[in-house]
Amino acid sequence: MTNHQHNDSHHKHEHQGHEHGHNHSEHNHSGHSHSHSHAPDNLKGLLIALIITGSIMLLEFFGGLVTGSLALLSDSGHMLGDTVSLALSLVAMIFAVKPPSLKNSYGYYRFEIMAALFNGVTLFIIAGFIIWEAYQRFFSPPEVASGTMMIIAAVGLLANLVSAWSLMRKSNVQENINVRSAYLHIVSDALGSVGALLAGLIMKLFSWYIADPIISVLVALLILRGAWGVIKQAFHILMEGTPLNVNTRDVQEALLRIDGVIEVHDLHIWTITSGLDALSGHLLIQDHKDHQRVLQEATSLVEETFGIQHSTLQIENSSMKHRSLKV
Repeated sequence: MTNHQHNDSHHKHEHQGHEHGHNHSEHNHSGHSHSHSHAPDNLKGLLIALIITGSIMLLEFFGGLVTGSLALLSDSGHMLGDTVSLALSLVAMIFAVKPPSLKNSYGYYRFEIMAALFNGVTLFIIAGFIIWEAYQRFFSPPEVASGTMMIIAAVGLLANLVSAWSLMRKSNVQENINVRSAYLHIVSDALGSVGALLAGLIMKLFSWYIADPIISVLVALLILRGAWGVIKQAFHILMEGTPLNVNTRDVQEALLRIDGVIEVHDLHIWTITSGLDALSGHLLIQDHKDHQRVLQEATSLVEETFGIQHSTLQIENSSMKHRSLKV
């Protein structure tokens, strides 16, 4: 991975601290080796999924035109959004490995979160279009060439399963929100193909053509459910929310248990990108205590107990006075 050099001045406060430092002995600032070490695998998995999704999108679009199936046309429209989203996820991942600069001290990691947010929003828009078109067809469902539709849907489902397997095998779907949003697009594609297959089967057996819009709406609702989770998490990260796996009160109480620490204030914990959390705070300690020992113990505790490698802690004693900060 790229060198991730941290500029210790990036957390400038309104005051000059008595002791203000990163822990440079317990962990290596030359690279965040945890989740981002998976970037090459993530890229490969996304590239395979992009090629497959783009190919099936074209197949379903032309298949929908030939058969007159809304389920296929809506799924191809969905896959167009997915193709764009997968491409954006790839671009975001490429940007994320660019080194930090003086203007962007955190590098471009946040681009992944913005891509995930975009992906979630596009899923909402696509689902809205599907529901609207289905509503139009409820009153006069057109006849559909169900046999051809089922063949195309089966090919689409198989391709989506291969894409999903590729991402699960080669990428970090659980921890990386950008990859997970792309994965959700593929899963929703697979649901669309299952829906098209089911609709085709019902129409083939019973000539009940209203099944096409009904199943399209059910698929759209499933898409909305997955999209909402991605949007909520991406928005939480962009709002500098506390990581979902970290409780601020637990961190505060753990720091207060360090020998010599009297008070913990101005404590902030946030996520830079998936798997990369950061913390800053002030520790008021007893005057006679060794500042460096407390700093070392605090940064080690934060990393080992809460998995936060990027910590910036300011050590203060009774001689240190500063205004209350706004946040």
